[in-house]
Amino acid sequence: MEINILADKIVESYIKNLVLPSEPAFPMWNMENFIFRKKPKWNYIDSCIIKSVLMLYEITGNTRLFDYAVNFTDFYIEDGNIPTMNIYDFNLDNVNGGKNLLYIFKKTGFERYHYAIEKIHSQLERQPRLENGNFWHKAVYPYQIWLDGIYMAMPFMAEYSELYDDTSVYNDIYIQLENVRKIMRDGKTGLYFHGYDETRSQCWANSETGLSSEFWLRSIGWFCAGLADLCGIVPENEKLHSLCADMLDDVIHSLSVFVNSDGTLCQLPAKPHVSGNYTETSGTLLFAYSAVKAVNLGISENSILNAGIKAFNSVTEKYIISEDIPVLKNICLMAGLGGNNLRDSSEKYYLNEKIVKNDAKGIAPYLMAYAEIKKRQSL
Repeated sequence: MEINILADKIVESYIKNLVLPSEPAFPMWNMENFIFRKKPKWNYIDSCIIKSVLMLYEITGNTRLFDYAVNFTDFYIEDGNIPTMNIYDFNLDNVNGGKNLLYIFKKTGFERYHYAIEKIHSQLERQPRLENGNFWHKAVYPYQIWLDGIYMAMPFMAEYSELYDDTSVYNDIYIQLENVRKIMRDGKTGLYFHGYDETRSQCWANSETGLSSEFWLRSIGWFCAGLADLCGIVPENEKLHSLCADMLDDVIHSLSVFVNSDGTLCQLPAKPHVSGNYTETSGTLLFAYSAVKAVNLGISENSILNAGIKAFNSVTEKYIISEDIPVLKNICLMAGLGGNNLRDSSEKYYLNEKIVKNDAKGIAPYLMAYAEIKKRQSL
């Protein structure tokens, strides 16, 4: 299956008209900052875009992309510190940007990036853990595993280990992933629940299992992407690679059972016919990225490649409006568990969260999937 030719124009336009003109303090893709009037700070949302920009740089060699990523990152770094990041928030989302720091440090050798990398790593050294050894998702979400935390933290952990030729961290990642598979995977569908509360005290947690009640597409999408990225980092002769490959192939196949006729997936993927459910583009694109990467890495078969490209093409054809700046629709702005809003993980909750356009949580996976498909074409 071939990529839709519209994608080239869409990606070119996103880069030219949305990414490169965006100031680091007010990036046009960060809808949360605009809607909630947040002050600029180090965050996972912007880091996702910069990650996708660096991926495009890898396949195109366009130095404007690399320079932009460096300049954007430098805005948040001061003498090797990241002033707007507090490690004692123990927020796994904040670790996500460490992947970009590692890439830029390897390319430039500038110590300011090394110091910033060490700050992020120092958080993980102190990160509170559940009794089973898994990280808390954040200090404000104690004793909880959130599925998307795998993407945010663990590829960074694996890649960081290369700096010091120390693979002892692989065992830590292995144990945490084994726990996630044992606790959060649903035996009937093969899908993973959004969250787990060790204390069973949260409003969203099942009193017996500690699990949230629904499968949320984007959390599974981030999980798939995290596993795919780990497979691309960890050597094939390591048992961690085997575990990640097995888990990735399993969850990608499990998701593929629930695709719509056009190859897309719904906000609640296992309930496509429930009233109010809808095609959610960010999660669909993360599925596309992970599926194509799984095949590129020799983990999954060509039927999964076709599923990934079909998902990408359907979003391109049906959910992007061609304007000067393309408009990607059907992006769930955010969804979480508990907190002050008492987010209860119910069907009603997920289907009533705000839907936005052109948010980074959709645009970044679009660029990531595009880059991975282009990489496939060059193999």
